[in-house]
Amino acid sequence: MTYSFLQFGCGNMGGAMLTGWLASGIAPAAFTVVDPHLPQAPAGVRLLRNAPVGEAPPRFLMLGFKPQGLAAAAPAIAPLVGDNTVVLSILAGVDLATLRARFPGAAAVVRVMPNLAAALGKSPIALVGDGTDAINAEVTHLMAPLGTAEWLSGEDQMDLVTALAGSGPAFIYRVIDALAAGAAALGLPRDQADRLALAMVDGAAALAAASDYGPGELARRVASPGGTTQKGLDVLDADDRLALLMQDTLRAARDRSAEMTQEARAAG
Repeated sequence: MTYSFLQFGCGNMGGAMLTGWLASGIAPAAFTVVDPHLPQAPAGVRLLRNAPVGEAPPRFLMLGFKPQGLAAAAPAIAPLVGDNTVVLSILAGVDLATLRARFPGAAAVVRVMPNLAAALGKSPIALVGDGTDAINAEVTHLMAPLGTAEWLSGEDQMDLVTALAGSGPAFIYRVIDALAAGAAALGLPRDQADRLALAMVDGAAALAAASDYGPGELARRVASPGGTTQKGLDVLDADDRLALLMQDTLRAARDRSAEMTQEARAAG
């Protein structure tokens, strides 16, 4: 039996993507997951502990395990990659050249950088690959239920996009936590501060997504000259402290992504 989508590894990110695809109405029978540690797969999804043997190559084969596991896993995976197979990789730091060397017969290899919001259909999804326009269009269609797909103009952008779109949610969670902690330090009960901060960020993000204005302009429109919001913005904007903090944060994450790419190349 031919399976159109074969997924190796179903951890946090792979699981979020699978959840998003299933929620969009794609039939569970379209998916086979290979994962030795997953307790159980969603209803209707085929779960294997080892790579299948003697089956026709799938149209899509996704690599969803830890990047350092590629060298050990590739020999068992490679025979499943046919000349019509598109290899999708969410392995941070593993570049196209490394993937192509491991799977030379693939129709295309595509690096995919989503985040956990894929489960809700709200993830940015950065893409870069070596496929044709037709394959890229097919991949874009596949990613549509998970969020907003963005094809990068070059693979050299992937490290920075990994920092922004992939690691970014963790940075925003820190900001939410810091807002709540600040309110608690100034007198609100912590549980109430947590709820208010989370609800505020949820509403602000939804408004920004629906607005014709950019975030900078929205901030200006919320603030009144001499008012409470402007006083707070004055603190964030002083000496460009927030902008520089975010720049340093992204630089550190980007540089680590670049280091991981070099490590993956060295591992072959």
